[in-house]
Amino acid sequence: MTAEEMKADGAPLEGADITPKRDEGVLKVVKREGSGTESPMIGDKVTVHYTGWLLDGTKFDSSLDRRDKFSFDLGKGEVIKAWDIAVATMKVGEICRITCKPEYAYGSAGSPPKIPPNATLVFEIELFEFKGEDLTDDEDGGIIRRIRKKGEGYSKPNEGALVEIQFEGRYGDRVFDRRELRFEIGEGDNYDLPHGLEKAIQKMEKSEESVFYLKPNYGFGSAGKEKFQIPPDAELQYEVKLKSFEKAKESWEMNTDEKLEQSCIVKERGTQYFKEGKYKRAVLQYKKIVSWLEHESGLSEEEDTKAKSLRLAAHLNLAMCHLKLKEYSQALENCNKALELDSNNEKGLFRRGEARLAVNDFELARGDFQKVIQIYPSNKAAKVQLVTCQQKIREQHEKEKKMYANMFQRLADKDLKSAATLQTSHNEDEEMKDEQNGVGDKSEVDTEA
Repeated sequence: MTAEEMKADGAPLEGADITPKRDEGVLKVVKREGSGTESPMIGDKVTVHYTGWLLDGTKFDSSLDRRDKFSFDLGKGEVIKAWDIAVATMKVGEICRITCKPEYAYGSAGSPPKIPPNATLVFEIELFEFKGEDLTDDEDGGIIRRIRKKGEGYSKPNEGALVEIQFEGRYGDRVFDRRELRFEIGEGDNYDLPHGLEKAIQKMEKSEESVFYLKPNYGFGSAGKEKFQIPPDAELQYEVKLKSFEKAKESWEMNTDEKLEQSCIVKERGTQYFKEGKYKRAVLQYKKIVSWLEHESGLSEEEDTKAKSLRLAAHLNLAMCHLKLKEYSQALENCNKALELDSNNEKGLFRRGEARLAVNDFELARGDFQKVIQIYPSNKAAKVQLVTCQQKIREQHEKEKKMYANMFQRLADKDLKSAATLQTSHNEDEEMKDEQNGVGDKSEVDTEA
């Protein structure tokens, strides 16, 4: 694009002021209307094509020339201010031209060597798609956030924080829950909140307003929620405003007495969750004890005894929770941790045996159950499991015996087949020699005649 074309087109002079301050720092002209009603929100991953010019018509950059679309997270400061402002006003398929003053571009520094200091820039941008921010640890798309209004500061609620929220839950077009609520993170289940929403709230800043989209695993799961008439495997949407929060004390902020006191409290809370069948909730509570006390040093003899007792209980209870959740490697890990604290612990040995039995490690499982019976002869459950192990080992041996027998039979059959093939080949060779000898004799007779 030449300078004359730009002046004729009027792009540097025309356009709607889209700056929040209305200071004409970013002017926008729509070249082609987009589709749909939604525009990108803060935190969305947006994908665009663009071309940039100086006011004299010099092109300094173009994704079109590279044939490579450009993606960035909107509103996160990854691009110049003008882009964050302009792209947030676009629809999918829209092409617009923006003119941005230096303070919304590269300012007094410019971007050498192509962009001089205090340069007003012109961009043509086409928006192809946008999608919300994935908040899950595994990036499985189970919790998607779209920020309507950015929050204040950088602090976020942690596990155990006291939060005050205003929210609305939707299933399809139906609002099923609308409340203002003050609760402690980790206790949401008591207030009919899905665990995915609690996880999402921990990513929010004070005064932030966001929309969250929850897949079934992060919502009410396969059980649904009869109270709200939510069927099994339902996808949910929540609009949430985080009005305020008080962070729970982190481990480094607590002294030893506080850690021991809080550990007793969360142990009881975890046990209550376990009794209610809320194993994942219980796991979160027991893990707190481990994180608070595992590396605590400089304890008195009394404090050390209490800390070890709490850690032992936490690992044993974690092992039990993981067994219930069929998470056997974690169960085994926590049993080993418990047995490091008490090598002959009855529950630790028994639960390790159960974890090993569940993953078909029958020999090691038998060893654990035998040790339980040796130290605690009255443990009937261990005796039952020992019988199960021995039965499984016998079955395994029988299976291996048959497998090897079949394997040897196949090898024997193969040898017989090979021998038969060799014999057949030998016979054919003999027959061929006889035929050749016969032909030779006949030739000699004919010659003599």
